[in-house]
Amino acid sequence: MFNKKTILITGGTGSFGKTFVKFLLNNYKPKKIIIYSRDEMKQYEMSAVFNQNKHKCLRYFIGDVRDLERLSVATINVDYIIHAAALKQVPAAEYNPIECIKTNILGAQNVIMASLSNNVKKVIALSTDKAVNPINLYGATKLASDKLFISANYFGGAKTKFSVVRYGNVIGSRASVVPLFQKLLNQGSKYLPITDVKMTRFWISINQGIELVNHAFHDMRGGEIYIPKIPSIKIIHLAKAMAPNTKQKVIGIRPGEKIHETLTSKDESAYVIKFKKYYIITPTYISSTLVKKYFKNYKSEKGKLVDNNFEYNSETNEQFLNVDEIKKLNNHNSVNDTL
Repeated sequence: MFNKKTILITGGTGSFGKTFVKFLLNNYKPKKIIIYSRDEMKQYEMSAVFNQNKHKCLRYFIGDVRDLERLSVATINVDYIIHAAALKQVPAAEYNPIECIKTNILGAQNVIMASLSNNVKKVIALSTDKAVNPINLYGATKLASDKLFISANYFGGAKTKFSVVRYGNVIGSRASVVPLFQKLLNQGSKYLPITDVKMTRFWISINQGIELVNHAFHDMRGGEIYIPKIPSIKIIHLAKAMAPNTKQKVIGIRPGEKIHETLTSKDESAYVIKFKKYYIITPTYISSTLVKKYFKNYKSEKGKLVDNNFEYNSETNEQFLNVDEIKKLNNHNSVNDTL
């Protein structure tokens, strides 16, 4: 579906953007891929890897999702958008709440308005497990962003379809703890900091994230939240996998941090349909007759509703990785390995 199409990626110089560009170049023949981000140095570094002389379809646009005028110009004649731009650091968001709101909420609104005004065909916004029952500002802004994108499907006469992909920690990305642990180990630290010995997290490789986004683009009717079936890990096991001979020191959780994360809550269970590799949350404000269209995906796989009070939580997840499995996954699925 991406052949001869124009795709724009906001926050395109990040971990997801780089990997999705590689995926598009390896599997399709797009007309144009627009890397939209505000950091010219990251664009310069990325262009050294994905060179415009070799890949004629690439375009590097400097711009901020806070700037509707620039975003509207960038989305002219665009077919598909992946909205990956966000302020993601929990402590930074707690300390700079207004800046987080400007990027994550007002930026989401700008992406929606630019998409509608330019008749973009499909838009997928990337979300996070922290948007479910949020206790920190970052999660709250992503929840608001999710609501904006889902509701955008019901603008009168709009041709654009909007959906959301929500997942947990990406192995080796800047937002995960892996780079911090590795930095400390490289500096010869005598211990690795553990916020809480009970802490668990969902764990996904960047390639799994790409696979789900690709599936969602092919499958989406508009209004769904796609959630992958992925394993959980214990943070103490991650530390042991990375440095089996290094001590661990409990330092306490950070402001706004949870012990466990949730990808779907009990309150959402009435709207959750499960498939073999993923769940979808259907829009909560459509009729029961319209919900039926979400029970079969584009590959003709049939889904079914989850049980009442179902919750997809990193603590009670059916699949946990042990130390050896974490070590193997980290070795083969770091972000740098995908570039």
